[in-house]
Amino acid sequence: MNQRVLHHEAVAESTAESTAPAVPGTLRLTAAQALVRYLAAQRVKTVDGSGVEPLFGGVFAIFGHGNVAGIGEALYQYREALPTLRAHNEQAMAHSAIAFAKAHFRRRMMAVTTSIGPGATNLLTAAALAHVNRLPVLLLPGDIFVSRAPDPVLQQVEDFQDGGISANDAFKPVSRYFDRIVHPAQLLTALPRAIRVLTDAALCGPVTLALPQDVQAMAYDFPADFFEPRVVGFHSPAPIAEEIAAALARFRRAKRPMIVAGGGVLYGHATDALHTFATTYGIPVAETQAGKGSLAWDDPLNAGALGVTGSPAANALAHDADCVLAIGTRLQDFTTGSNTLFTQAEVIGINPNAFDGLKHRALVVQADARLALGALTEQLGDWRADSSWTALAHKLSASWRDTVDTLTHAPQRDNVLPYDADVIGAVQRSSAASTTDDIVVCAAGTLPAELHKLWRAGRPGAYHVEYGYSCMGYEIAGGLGAKLAHPEREVIVMVGDGSYLMLNSEIATSVMLGAKLIIVVLDNRGYGCINRLQQACGGAPFNNMFDDCQQGPLGAPAIDFAAHARSLGAQAEHVANVAEFESAMQRARAADRTYLVCIDTDAARTTDDGGWWWEVAVPEVSTRETVRKARAQYDSQIAARAQAADDTIND
Repeated sequence: MNQRVLHHEAVAESTAESTAPAVPGTLRLTAAQALVRYLAAQRVKTVDGSGVEPLFGGVFAIFGHGNVAGIGEALYQYREALPTLRAHNEQAMAHSAIAFAKAHFRRRMMAVTTSIGPGATNLLTAAALAHVNRLPVLLLPGDIFVSRAPDPVLQQVEDFQDGGISANDAFKPVSRYFDRIVHPAQLLTALPRAIRVLTDAALCGPVTLALPQDVQAMAYDFPADFFEPRVVGFHSPAPIAEEIAAALARFRRAKRPMIVAGGGVLYGHATDALHTFATTYGIPVAETQAGKGSLAWDDPLNAGALGVTGSPAANALAHDADCVLAIGTRLQDFTTGSNTLFTQAEVIGINPNAFDGLKHRALVVQADARLALGALTEQLGDWRADSSWTALAHKLSASWRDTVDTLTHAPQRDNVLPYDADVIGAVQRSSAASTTDDIVVCAAGTLPAELHKLWRAGRPGAYHVEYGYSCMGYEIAGGLGAKLAHPEREVIVMVGDGSYLMLNSEIATSVMLGAKLIIVVLDNRGYGCINRLQQACGGAPFNNMFDDCQQGPLGAPAIDFAAHARSLGAQAEHVANVAEFESAMQRARAADRTYLVCIDTDAARTTDDGGWWWEVAVPEVSTRETVRKARAQYDSQIAARAQAADDTIND
């Protein structure tokens, strides 16, 4: 056991000794003290298995009247055992906590605490993000008085029909487990349940424990052994024989199989098993946003990104595959091209969560990815994919790698704005080790599409993009969480001007914590991604780009992102072109604190190669000819999907 853990436990023990027990074998603690002490006692094995470390990396906290006197005092008391980190926005600090867990492949996590009212409801977007992405985070919002004596308290949301409802009930649909702690003794059941959900691959997601402020301060005689240090195990089901047999029967019929690697490959530590399986049987692999990095970018069988933001290699193979092995993915619409990309294929879903494994009418193997791949490998014997199929996969994948190299090394023309591919290439060229050591962080807009196609992830975890919820504002906060998880690595946050303006306050937190980020702002002067989608659906440019928005007499603001970042304590500069950007990246890498580099980019241009149809409903009736034409194209795509579904059923 390392010295830091021993120190933490010594602090916890000395603190407990100052609390006189009312009953032998118990500790008299407030509910808040008990909660914090329990979290501090949870341990997890280190990655190499040689020791243990805290399960919780700390607690992000913004205090208010609903948590400062209760859980705030408890966090102060146990601050050496469970570090408390101050943030500047509740949603952002929850994003940081979620990113910390994602960067640890769900093996470590964080908690966040807020006051009641807006502090609590600011967490809702982050809770939904964690729910959609199946990522663990413990949310501890303050709540109203259980006694009701001072009702209505400041910031209390009152329901006219149900006196037991507070604003925190809004967390129920976006939590995998929700509980309101109305008595301290309730923690004896609620906390173990919470830990189980947070560490169970099938259940994993946000847990919300609403903490009424009077209950936080109540004392109770807790069993002392409840707070003994405990090494937490992570649960993921082993495959059952019947499901493996059914999958084998389906797989052996395939001549043109394909693997879709989702986030579950990374979270299940199954990357080596995936490489062995794909190489042994000659099966091409395509990656989802969450699964990118499952194979090295230059692996001969890595066909690249799949789906709406996919490579031409991966999409061509998916379109012709006769069997798809979907591993650790929930097959959302960007992966399946709104269910048009591999309609002809039989699908086998390997997932610890059967709800996700059953998507796309799949035959489900409810199991850990690594264990399931091992079981399939043991029994497939001499079976191989058709050799011509494997050869085609090698050819298409190699061709796409060459195309990526061309796109990211294109010569720059004077007086022509660069676009995302130019900047991505410059970022990766700025360090010889960037493909393995850097972590790129992104979330919403055009950048995730370009990064999904073009970023060369050299190892698992090098690509950290939140796209299940496509949440603008995740980027900088998520970068902070990734940096806290891996302080030894350079974290590159790539963000558009729209997302930057939405949520940027954790730049100040990164400076305060000494958690250096490199933030690359691509300024296209508006919501360029949605502007293009608007026009693709027949709409006129409207309310997205600054030039197309209603404006007052002063017009649109000229925003100096570098000056803004400097005002938050970072170093920053604005550059005029890619050559200047590459020089700025060297200064950013050498800097001792968060460093922002801003570059103007083309709002209209994107990478033409690859992609697939994505269903966005177009108005059925319009006075505009462009909308009517877009609707006709939409109708033809819907009809084609329906026909493909009929053909699959008839086959």
